[in-house]
Amino acid sequence: MATDLFQAPDYYNMDDLLNEEHKMVRDAARDWVKKCISPIIEDACEKAEFPKQIVSGLGEIGAFGPYIPEEYGGAGLDQISYGLIMQELERGDSGVRSTASVQSSLVMYPIYKYGNEEQRKKYLPKLASGEYLGCFGLTEPNHGSNPGGMETNYKDMGDHYLLNGSKMWISNAPFADVAVVWAKNEEGRIYGLIVERGMEGFTTPETHGKWSLRASATGELVFDNVKVPKENLLPNKSGLGAPLGCLDSARFGIAWGAIGAAMDCYDTALRYSKERMQFDKPIGAFQLQQKKLAEMITEITKAQLLTLRLGQLRNENRATSAQISMAKRNNVDIAMTIARDARQMLGGMGITGEYPIMRHAANLESVKTYEGTHEMHTLIIGEDITGIPAFE
Repeated sequence: MATDLFQAPDYYNMDDLLNEEHKMVRDAARDWVKKCISPIIEDACEKAEFPKQIVSGLGEIGAFGPYIPEEYGGAGLDQISYGLIMQELERGDSGVRSTASVQSSLVMYPIYKYGNEEQRKKYLPKLASGEYLGCFGLTEPNHGSNPGGMETNYKDMGDHYLLNGSKMWISNAPFADVAVVWAKNEEGRIYGLIVERGMEGFTTPETHGKWSLRASATGELVFDNVKVPKENLLPNKSGLGAPLGCLDSARFGIAWGAIGAAMDCYDTALRYSKERMQFDKPIGAFQLQQKKLAEMITEITKAQLLTLRLGQLRNENRATSAQISMAKRNNVDIAMTIARDARQMLGGMGITGEYPIMRHAANLESVKTYEGTHEMHTLIIGEDITGIPAFE
């Protein structure tokens, strides 16, 4: 990939609404992406390999559990700082952001929120530094948008639990050291279990042949009579609300991340429109190109305002699941449109690895589906405003 010339658009002077810590955290993440992600990401994507060398760097910039208190190894930052880090990481690549948001929202968050003090002290500092990498097991082969139908289960064997079942489409699975796995007990109640690599009967086969998120590792979690120590059960919350609480945090990060992908596509198209000459003038001089660019920056600005307000509500513990669904649904959708329009502006060059647009466009196809599909978020909002569930 050519030199990273990214300049972040800020059409409504959003920086005025951020504090100094927000800007410092964002700029550190932005600089790290330019230095450590941009030079390697196209090659990693072509080879369909996760660049494992970036894990320690993600820990150093506070991308793992930034809102986890410092006593457990986190950075003790607020929700807006978390969102800004996710924005910058996805500006680099959705797969990089996925690695960080899974670690933060789906592994560290449940251990912090639903675990006991012993579990927090044992796992969180190593996850925060990147010494441990984690994954989250909810989706199953037969249960995607209907997680409550899960078949993975565990039985009380006296001195341990016996876990059986499988999960699929799991980010970080192939090399995760720990997995937060959601399973039903003998009464059919859902609990989280911390499963560690090396436990007999626990395997993580990798998913190959992806045309999206190619620089991220995806796999399955398979449990064949895995003996899980009783102290690995997350005791402080049960039921489907427990994993869904984690998904709220992840979806919040995705809403910010999608803006990063959109910004990169817009910035690339804007620069190209000023440099590419046709009919003796830059293509940015043509009305249809200006229309595309104007619509891109408008949607990015609206998305920025949406997520900033959502971050304020999250900081006050007032954000609802439906509000988070609105931001995830909207921002991924506009990012996909922006990626498509930006690709068209670059013509044939838009499909090459010399520019990031086609990679973002392919990645966003996955982002639209995971952590709740676009359609499910539509129905979550629909139920919230009408009071009538449409998916039961």
